[in-house]
Amino acid sequence: MNNAKRTISWTAALSYFAFSLVINSMGNVLTIVTSQKIHPSILGSAYWTAAQNGLNHSLHGNSATLSIVFFVVGMLIAVLNMVLEHRIDIKRFLGNLAFMVPFSALISVFASAFSKLLPEAHSWPMIAFYIFLNFFGVSLIAIAISIYQRTNIVLHPADDLMQVLRFKYFKGNAGIAMWVSYIPPTIIGVIALIMVPDFTNYGIGTIFAFLFQGSITGWADTRIFSKLKHQGIAID
Repeated sequence: MNNAKRTISWTAALSYFAFSLVINSMGNVLTIVTSQKIHPSILGSAYWTAAQNGLNHSLHGNSATLSIVFFVVGMLIAVLNMVLEHRIDIKRFLGNLAFMVPFSALISVFASAFSKLLPEAHSWPMIAFYIFLNFFGVSLIAIAISIYQRTNIVLHPADDLMQVLRFKYFKGNAGIAMWVSYIPPTIIGVIALIMVPDFTNYGIGTIFAFLFQGSITGWADTRIFSKLKHQGIAID
């Protein structure tokens, strides 16, 4: 998958990557915090985020331990990626690890900031605004995935999984690859619910992410930074 040439400079690639890392972290936390601020909870988080946040809750964790859960799950998925690629790629594994370090740190930073910034929602206008923010957060995640998949420097393990599936098994179809990549978080979510039957992390935002996140990623490929093409990937 990495035998194609690169057409942009490393400076440009790193700039795109840094931007996408920030908006991905921000989007993930937006889905978590907006879900927590509405009572009863009807929003839920983005699909992977909901599963990992649910696992953190089932382990009686807090905002500090959430980044640890994100990190550990990410490493397990990085191993799965090598299985699907049918080869041990230490460089790729270390790249997934390198992604998880700043990503987990940014998750903690944004979680603390947004938890303090966003008040509890007690009116319908505020609830409607939080629903918009939740869907916007999912869209930010999808756009970020599109950008850093195209730069293809290092990837979040879950998005690397989606990219492996997309180009190795599904002929570049982002929507189908995203749905198949949701099998691991579905398993994680079921385990978390068995441990602690709390559906707080799941709702209409989770459904929105399941239905549309892959399609938004495919849309962003051609509409957001449209001149940025997939780097280092041979696309049939």
